[in-house]
Amino acid sequence: MGLPAEPWRVQVARRWAALEPAQRAQVSGAGPLRCCWRLLRPEDEALLRALCGRRGAGKEAAAASFYRQAGNARFRRGDFAAAAALYSKAVSHAAPGSPELPLCFANRSAALFRLQRLQVCLEDIERALAQGYPARLQPKVLLRKAECLLLLGRSGDAAEALGVVESQVAGDKGLMGAACHTLLSQIEQLRAQAHEQESDPAPVSVALDKAWEGRVSLEQNSHLPGASLSVRLSFDASRGRHLVAAQDILPGESLLNEEAFVSVLNPGEQVLPPDSVETTWDTSITNEDLYCHHCLKQLLASVPCRGCSYAKYCSQECAQLAWERYHRVECSLGALLLTLGVFCHVALRTVLVAGFAEVSRLVKQAYGNDQEFHTAETGRKYADETPNSRSGTEGPCEKGESPIPGCDGRGQYQSSYQAVFHLVPHAEKHSPEHKFLCCLSVVALCKKLQEADLEATFLGQDSPESQHKGKVCETVSAELEILGEAMLRHMLQLQCNAQAVTGIQESGSGGGTVVNREQVRLATAFFPVLSLLNHSCNPSTSVMFSGTAVTVRASQPIPRGQEIFHCYGPHRCRMGAAERRQRLLSQYFFVCQCQACQEELGSDITCIPSTTDAFCCPHCQASMQGEDLLQCSTEACAFAVSRDRLSGRLRDLQGRVGRALELLKDNKLEQAVELLLMCLMDAEHFLSPKHMLMGEIEDHLARGYASLGNWQEAARHLRSSIRVVEACHGSSSVEMGHELFKLAQILFNGFAVSEALSTIQRAEEVLSVHCGSGSAQVQELKEMKACLLELPRNLLPRTENP
Repeated sequence: MGLPAEPWRVQVARRWAALEPAQRAQVSGAGPLRCCWRLLRPEDEALLRALCGRRGAGKEAAAASFYRQAGNARFRRGDFAAAAALYSKAVSHAAPGSPELPLCFANRSAALFRLQRLQVCLEDIERALAQGYPARLQPKVLLRKAECLLLLGRSGDAAEALGVVESQVAGDKGLMGAACHTLLSQIEQLRAQAHEQESDPAPVSVALDKAWEGRVSLEQNSHLPGASLSVRLSFDASRGRHLVAAQDILPGESLLNEEAFVSVLNPGEQVLPPDSVETTWDTSITNEDLYCHHCLKQLLASVPCRGCSYAKYCSQECAQLAWERYHRVECSLGALLLTLGVFCHVALRTVLVAGFAEVSRLVKQAYGNDQEFHTAETGRKYADETPNSRSGTEGPCEKGESPIPGCDGRGQYQSSYQAVFHLVPHAEKHSPEHKFLCCLSVVALCKKLQEADLEATFLGQDSPESQHKGKVCETVSAELEILGEAMLRHMLQLQCNAQAVTGIQESGSGGGTVVNREQVRLATAFFPVLSLLNHSCNPSTSVMFSGTAVTVRASQPIPRGQEIFHCYGPHRCRMGAAERRQRLLSQYFFVCQCQACQEELGSDITCIPSTTDAFCCPHCQASMQGEDLLQCSTEACAFAVSRDRLSGRLRDLQGRVGRALELLKDNKLEQAVELLLMCLMDAEHFLSPKHMLMGEIEDHLARGYASLGNWQEAARHLRSSIRVVEACHGSSSVEMGHELFKLAQILFNGFAVSEALSTIQRAEEVLSVHCGSGSAQVQELKEMKACLLELPRNLLPRTENP
């Protein structure tokens, strides 16, 4: 996801294959940016322009109208959340001052009103009126405003809004007949409600904005800001920089709260026809529509960027902060950044946030005034790094220098640009082809910065009459070369140091009585302190995100003096040691020597088959073994089949499950359940009982039955799903906690008191470790338990499972 678009990768690969040996040596040697500046050809830039044209990020009136009409269709179907998201896409494409923009805001306010997002609804109504909403349509939105105000308990403001509506109706000579009568009738009804509320004011329930309670204030660690006093920063030649327990640590204890230095939202996948000449607008709702592009807060009614259609924010404050810190440079580059990929975008944003003075200081300090990037890098002592370290070090410290690389003059290591800069890029370990791709991508971005005069904007030298704007530059300026060297370093760093920021997306079932929670990847970020944690396939920590902040908790007891470990992805519960080692070596450049790998490989278990892609024999249900040709593991059964055939059957099954999920979303519950039951029967004939798709089908069936109010069947299928989750993730994993939470909801609604209480206890124990005892889910579990314990005693003996 972090790499550039495939056509650009293919083009750069062709260019690399065609380079002369001398040119390859230049690219791999000192000053690669200068060399690649000359190597970037007009046909390369033409391809980038064509790709950018297919990822348009500008304002388009036709797109705004298209998305507004799509939102209207969803609104008529009663899917108000999807309608609001589509109206937000329309808002982002409508230019300020255009006639389309107020219509988009007004339509979105209607969807927000149906969703009972009253305060945001009022804000959209004000935006619509401020942008010139047509006078003939204003009575309708003003009545909506009065209804919102009444529901919020603001009867005086509601009466004032009704007065404005009444004046408009009276002054509109073209309004007569049934339409006029309907409006006057609505005004009178709402005015009566306002009078009633004034005479007998009722307490108003205000929904709180649930900022995640997982952010815990830790006692300040003087050398590692954001970390608890239980954590100590350490360094040695064998392990590099790493974190150690300064005292005995208990499961669930908060160890680190860190704000990302920078984060970039991962865009949704957009697949366009390769030869398309017309713009294609996609109505799918992706991360870029659901989360603030600055703080990553989940949003329903976005505030658009004033210049582009891509960036969306949760508030005007976030929009302004983003503009001041980085977006004033990024705004006109949206399509190019989407084409060059998230890693290139993160690299640019990192130098923008740091500022030229700090970037220049560290680049010159690290590489010298001639910025000999690769010469400087290959001279470092990478052999001293830990086998399991992403961060590493740059060699032993001289007398008078900071004791640990990346620390400031006071010996503090914190989320600063200095700490980001000192994350090791592993320049000598990346393939030459990958370095060439990164370098040519950075050069293309630098050229665009220079041609658009954005270099001057970044350097604080805005010049409306710039002589360079729009011109093709044959050479790179000294300042831009410094920025380019830093961006190239950051692109290389990201392969080993990029952190995937994840979040929990919720969807309801059964009228909101059961909530389905799914962990999704939202953004890519630099967390310098989090990057100090070395990898283990059996980690001692759990990582949770709240917007752009991360909280690290202990997931098991950590004795004093023991190193604290994080998992980079490959986990002992999900794959065997051989596969884990291969993945870690290819991405992070080390052979894992963690205790889990050593114990597993030392016990003659060279490869544990992954439970996520295991097939079983259609005749006897035993496991299938082999590479291209799979054979039944039971000697008495001679069944054999090609892997391609079973893989094709699996793809077909996944497609049918996807269709069933769409039926669930459209509330066609009986059809969805029927299709899922057929999928389950098919899956049981050729998939392992522990296959992840088996768990997904069971989970979807539980959701369908819960929506139908059939708690007994919902619980039965969810228990089957939990067995798969436990096998793939472990009994104490956060994934297990989320599944137990769902089962607790179903048992609670099905009134199975005894099992509900025991499930709540298990879920609470698991989620408290990973999310904290103050998290929303744990609090909800406690409320369910209290409710069950308060039931009349004659109901408590009921122990049957629903």
